Amino acid sequence: MALVIAGERSGVGKTTVTLTLLASLCRRGSAVQSFKVGPDYIDPMFHSYVTGRACRNLDAVLTSEAYVQRCFAAHSQGCEYSLVEGVMGLFDGVKGVVSQEDCLINTDFASTAHVARLLDLPVLLVIDCSRLSGSVAAIAHGYCSFDSRINIAGVVLNRVGSDRHLSLLQDSLQALQLPILGVLRRQDNITIPDRHLGLVPTGEIPELDGVINRLADLGDTCFDWSKLFPLLKSPHSPLPTPHSPLPTPHSPIKIAVARDRAFNFYYQDNLDLLQNLGAELVFWSPLADGELPENVQGMYFGGGFPEVFASALAANRNTLQTVKTAILAGMPTIAECGGLMYLCEQIVDFEGQSWPMAGVLPTSAVMGGRLTLGYRRAVTLQDNFLVSAGTNIYGHEFHRSSLSVSPHQPLFETYRYDCAENMGTEGWAFPQNIYASYIHTHWGESIEIPKQFIKQCLRFVGGVGSRE
Repeated sequence: MALVIAGERSGVGKTTVTLTLLASLCRRGSAVQSFKVGPDYIDPMFHSYVTGRACRNLDAVLTSEAYVQRCFAAHSQGCEYSLVEGVMGLFDGVKGVVSQEDCLINTDFASTAHVARLLDLPVLLVIDCSRLSGSVAAIAHGYCSFDSRINIAGVVLNRVGSDRHLSLLQDSLQALQLPILGVLRRQDNITIPDRHLGLVPTGEIPELDGVINRLADLGDTCFDWSKLFPLLKSPHSPLPTPHSPLPTPHSPIKIAVARDRAFNFYYQDNLDLLQNLGAELVFWSPLADGELPENVQGMYFGGGFPEVFASALAANRNTLQTVKTAILAGMPTIAECGGLMYLCEQIVDFEGQSWPMAGVLPTSAVMGGRLTLGYRRAVTLQDNFLVSAGTNIYGHEFHRSSLSVSPHQPLFETYRYDCAENMGTEGWAFPQNIYASYIHTHWGESIEIPKQFIKQCLRFVGGVGSRE
């Protein structure tokens, strides 16, 4: 079976342990499929960099419990090993919405524990031991006994300071008869830089190969592989039935997908759905390319860090004008978070400097210290080219910018996912061709969104300025 890497809380080193396992397995020539619990984009980038395979997000809020199971079953096929990195602490989740009346139960919904139960997988618990000795047993015992449905197969002791420290930890855990499957000493030569929204993405770390090689070296020696290998074997579940594609035109529908250092927050499942529905995805760079790709019929701007690269984006004036011209000509466009910021009149960075952007939306994206974070239930307030008014969409927000001007006719009324708290209105929509919002969405259980996008792209014939 596969294995879930969980932490006793955030910041204990789950990602380091996961990457260490992945790097060591891949060095051996193994085919490894990784997964990430939750809505995160950046950790999956590191997984994919190591494995050469797209990491898949497992999120029961953004999709469903059934989709989590189907996704895992589908993408574990053909791989020797499967590994799932958890999110936050093992039992940290949200209240689950279980009826149309919004009856709330189950405070660990969408948590690592929830996913482990859904997939019936054992858990490897990572414990930060930097400030622990004898108390490690109390922590481990609590996690093992809290939910009898969770099978904690063993622990990884992270940030162990010395042989003496390790001996104290081992002595404390001995009474529990809980296997110690890994020991990672404090590492000063293995660091991954971070900034205001988490880790710096892989494309911005020139020394990343060296870091991964050092992690592989560490993984070769710090784990009890004789006990880990049986846990990591992938299950052999039947593949789910794929979505049926729409009828495609004689030549493929071309959609320009912005992907570079400024825009790289995409769920691979969303990209796969567009391709399965008949689209040819043309990846391009708003940072480096002088214009849009030729003969595209739609644009998709994911999230990312446009504020970090605002100067370079602003300097590429021809591309900004080309994007604006295409949108004003009616090209269907989806823009999420960083993509929304790119379509604004300007981005105001953390230093207060303004940088001109595409100028499609009559507002500015202003960076600030306040973090907007959490799952959202968004109710569409007006018909648009993707969804009709009154539709519930489930998504996730994670940004430190805000808009200087709110839309007169907002796209969404938003609520916290796990309660009826109204978060206000947000999002811009031009009924025929623009869908722009801070809310990141996963289309795994919302296939009507990519279907409608493809249909609208079909109506935009011949590239910029030409319509049916």
